[in-house]
Amino acid sequence: MPTSLEVAKAAIDDFIKVQKYMHLAKKENAMETYGELKREYLSLKAILNVAGVNLSDIDEIKE
Repeated sequence: MPTSLEVAKAAIDDFIKVQKYMHLAKKENAMETYGELKREYLSLKAILNVAGVNLSDIDEIKE
């Protein structure tokens, strides 16, 4: 069973990856893709907030 630190790291990695794809989708004007990624972004952001992760340095989207 993964430790809470491993779970937090995986969520942070996913959060950063989703933000990267959101930037690309916005650049390519892929609004449907951006919308789906935004749902994932908000879900990960909520999980990380509950886990007590400070997002100020890694949250580039700020939505």
